[in-house]
Amino acid sequence: MSEYILKTNNLTKQYRNDFALKDINMTIGKGEIYGFIGQNGAGKSTMLRIATGLAFPSSGSIELFGNNQSFTQAQKRIGAIVEKPALFPNMTAYENLEVHRLQKGIPGKDCIKRALDLVGLNDTGKKKTKDFSLGMKQRLGLAICLLSSPEFLILDEPTNGLDPMGIIELRELLKRLNRETGLTVLISSHILSELHQLATNYGIIHKGRLLEQLTAEELDEKCKQHLRIKVDNPNMGATVLENDLSTTDYEVIADGMIKLYDYLDDIRTVSKALTANDLVIEHLSQNGDSLESYFSKLVGGADHE
Repeated sequence: MSEYILKTNNLTKQYRNDFALKDINMTIGKGEIYGFIGQNGAGKSTMLRIATGLAFPSSGSIELFGNNQSFTQAQKRIGAIVEKPALFPNMTAYENLEVHRLQKGIPGKDCIKRALDLVGLNDTGKKKTKDFSLGMKQRLGLAICLLSSPEFLILDEPTNGLDPMGIIELRELLKRLNRETGLTVLISSHILSELHQLATNYGIIHKGRLLEQLTAEELDEKCKQHLRIKVDNPNMGATVLENDLSTTDYEVIADGMIKLYDYLDDIRTVSKALTANDLVIEHLSQNGDSLESYFSKLVGGADHE
């Protein structure tokens, strides 16, 4: 079994008669960039607050780093921005980090330069934080998280208010940290497109319930454009695809439906080949979702359960 950083077991958070989280079973493996997706109010921030010790579950449990230490000890291995980072506007980036270094009891000042280098703020000199752009402030907040060399980084909607260039800078920084240091990242967003170029794994939450967990590859496969074919003899249909259309880029799924990833722009040729071999075509259409429409369908289905 792969090593996990975070694992929950039927985790529930209830406020009087309302459930912010209901029976959450969530697993984040070491080295993953876990995109936590959900609409505003879905429960993302509540989950992240529990993971960082800012809130406590009503029932269920949460384990960090294999649960081989106390929750308080585990927290020391985490860096997080769940609310706006606490910055001192009349201080420089270096001075901000020095205050936070002292507050956290981190020995030595080498960690300050290292954190500033990591986020690209080593050349801001005497510039006050109040004069920073929003993107620079976000990077400074990230530098504060990185002071203690955390193994797990938790970020709640970190791209809010950033311009497109700021979003790109943050994305590339997180990818580099993950690649070069093995940092595990949990990042929440209600905008799937922001995470598509970053996340290696996804969790989709809606109205306090975790609807699905899947890898980036699994999500891409579910959204991949294809021809959806239903014939009276699936085995014969597969044979026709290979012998008559010279393609193996297909799969036969559980209900006998064939998903063909070839001939997307030539449905007529597929239809002619199948009928020429006396197959009855019960269904033939082009399918596939954008990531956003997949999310919408999943959430819409959950509303009608």
